[in-house]
Amino acid sequence: MPTDGSSSTFFYILAAVFGLLIGSFLNVCILSWGKDPKESVMRPRSRCPKCGQQIAWYDNIPVLSWLILAGKCRHCRQSISIMYPLVELATCIIWVYFVWLFGPSLAAVRAAVFFTLLLGILVTDARAYLIPDEFTIGGVVLGLILTVTGAYLANGTPGAMHGLVYSLIGGAVGFGILWVVGFLGTIILKQDAMGGGDIKMMAMVGVFVGWTGVLLTIFLGALIGTAIFLPLTIMGRKQLVPFGIFLAIGAGVAYLFGPRLVQWYSVTYLAG
Repeated sequence: MPTDGSSSTFFYILAAVFGLLIGSFLNVCILSWGKDPKESVMRPRSRCPKCGQQIAWYDNIPVLSWLILAGKCRHCRQSISIMYPLVELATCIIWVYFVWLFGPSLAAVRAAVFFTLLLGILVTDARAYLIPDEFTIGGVVLGLILTVTGAYLANGTPGAMHGLVYSLIGGAVGFGILWVVGFLGTIILKQDAMGGGDIKMMAMVGVFVGWTGVLLTIFLGALIGTAIFLPLTIMGRKQLVPFGIFLAIGAGVAYLFGPRLVQWYSVTYLAG
């Protein structure tokens, strides 16, 4: 953790501001890629989703503008979803939390980037039943760069090689397990059993958490998804399952608590 004093406060403020800005951009990505993965997130500039009026910069300040305008468009006075400030606030909390946990370091950046990607996947999948390649394939690239760089700074070239192998094995295991599950499920059920976005997502997750984290992520995602959707199925309420939501939650738990959970399981069930 960072030391107490003005330097710590500065880094917390910096992380908060940066997190809000990233969260604002994440909203644009969620909205654009949720409609069309090929749609640009740079042009045109932000517009009201109801009236199409371009949003001025002073009405586009993360969280604050939404509060000042009482959640309504300045022009048409139609409601603007609370999703926007919540995503911005959540991203802010993510960046501040990891600076508090790891200090102002590459480890904090790596964790914050991963959780920002998970947040984007979770919201997009919940809204559009879609996991854009920009989050998954882009996340693989970012994960490789951050993991290898961090390992290199810690242990030089041998560390970088270890980090690269760690990430590649994790990504391959994540991709491979869900691909096999999807392939077998499609044969058995005679329909697509696993979305391509979920498969690519687990490759990204594996790059960040390694192969043991992949196993824990899939287990937790399946457990949470079953706990939520099994009762609905029993009640006869059939609906699509956005599995990416549960994988994102499982991946977050695996990143923060994975080694301790694996150690606890090993000591409690395997050692005996």
